[in-house]
Amino acid sequence: MQVYKFGGTSLGTAARMKSVAYLITRDQQQKIVVLSAVSGTTDKLIGLSKADIESGEAILRDMEKAYADYQKDLLTNEACLASATEFLSETFTSLREALHMQKAKDEKWFVAFGEFISTSLFSLLLIERGVDSAYLPALDFMRTADGEPVIPVITDLLQKVLTTIGPKQVYVTQGYICRNEDDQIDNLRRGGSDYTATIIGAALRADEIQIWTDIDGVHNNDPRIVKNTRPIDKLSYAEAAELAYFGAKILHPLCVRPARLAAVPIRLLNTMNPTAAGILIHQANPMSKGGAKAVAAKDGITAINIRSSYMLMAHGFLRKIFEVFEVHKTSVDMITTSEVAVSLTIDDDTHLDRIVTDLQDFGTITVDKDQTIICVVGAFGKDEVGAGLKILNSLRDIPIRMISFGGSESNISILISAGHKKEALEALNAGLFGQDQVK
Repeated sequence: MQVYKFGGTSLGTAARMKSVAYLITRDQQQKIVVLSAVSGTTDKLIGLSKADIESGEAILRDMEKAYADYQKDLLTNEACLASATEFLSETFTSLREALHMQKAKDEKWFVAFGEFISTSLFSLLLIERGVDSAYLPALDFMRTADGEPVIPVITDLLQKVLTTIGPKQVYVTQGYICRNEDDQIDNLRRGGSDYTATIIGAALRADEIQIWTDIDGVHNNDPRIVKNTRPIDKLSYAEAAELAYFGAKILHPLCVRPARLAAVPIRLLNTMNPTAAGILIHQANPMSKGGAKAVAAKDGITAINIRSSYMLMAHGFLRKIFEVFEVHKTSVDMITTSEVAVSLTIDDDTHLDRIVTDLQDFGTITVDKDQTIICVVGAFGKDEVGAGLKILNSLRDIPIRMISFGGSESNISILISAGHKKEALEALNAGLFGQDQVK
C-alpha cells in the first residue's frame, strides 16, 4: 500500500485533476489517494460561513458557476456527468439552507464541503476511466481528541472500513477533515491534508507516503533570497521537521511525526513536474556523512532577556519564568542561559506587553523585536568536529544575538537582526556549501 496526497493547486483545474488521475494509475500499486479541496474553494467556504444572506448568495452563485464549468471540462461520460450534476446540486442546496438558518454557523462544517466536492468529482473521473476504485469517507475513520489525532482508534476504524469495502486498486479519501470526540465535523488544522496522509500511512504501515505539491522539493538555502542554491535529495525525519519549523516550504513538523514513529518514508514530488526527482524523507543513515545540509530562516522573532542577580543558584527560577509564558499561551523557540541572565525568543508577540509586565518581578527585562532565527540543519553528532566553527566563521562579519546548540543533533540556531538576514544566508551558502553568489 502507498499513500498519495495532492493539494489544492494540483486540482486547480479539470486538466490538472486529469493529470492526477494519470499519475496514480501509471502502475498497479495499491494506493490510498488523499485530496485537498480545489484551490480557492476553502477560502470561499470560510467566507460563506461568515457572510450575511445577500453576500453569501453571491459566493454560492460564483461557486456554482465555477464547478459547473469544472465538471463539464472533467467528465465526458453521460452517466458520470449526470451524477456530478446531481451531487453538486445537493451540495449547494445544503450550503444554501445552512446560509439561511438564523443561528451561528459552524465554519468547520462549511469548510468540509471543499474536500467532499474534490473527492466526489475525482471518484467519478476514476469510474469514467474504468479504474478499480472506491470512495473512502474520512469521517468514517479519522478521529481526534483534544485537537490531536487518536492513532490507535484511527488504525482500528480504517482497517474495518477497508475490510468492508474490500480490495481495490485505488481508494479516494478527504484530507484535513475528521470527527472530534463529540462526533462533530472538525479538522486537523496544522498540517491539514499532509497530516491526514502521514497518519494514514503510519496507521497502515504503508510502503511509502507521497506528498505531491507544486514545487520541486527543497533546496539547501532559500532560492528566493540566495542565488546558486541546489536541491536536496534526502533528509532524515528530524532534519525535515527542523527545516519545516524554521520556515522551509516543506511538511509541517507535526506531519513528520506519525511517519517517523512508524518508520514509513515520505517522498515529496511535484505534480507540475512529475519527472523531477523530488526529496525522500526517511530514517537517518548512521553511516551518512555529517555536517550541514540546509539553511532556513524564521522571521518575526522577538528576543526577551531577563537579567537578575537572584538567578544565581536559585532553585526553581527557570520554572517561574516559563510559567509566565504558559499563562499567556506563548511558546518559546530558543533559549540560552548564563549565571545571571536568561535570553529566549518567541514568534508570537500578541501578549508581549503582559509577558514583560509579569517578568519584571524577576529582574530587568529588555526586548529586541524584528529578529530572525537562522537554522542550520544537518547531522551534528556529539563527536562531530568543526561544525560550529564553519558556521560561526561564515558569520564572522554579522552581529550574533543568540546561539542554540546541543538540544538537537539536527539543528544549530543563530539569532540575528532581521536586517542581516540576506547577508547571513549568502554567507552561509558560501561558507558551508562552497556556493558563492552569481555575480
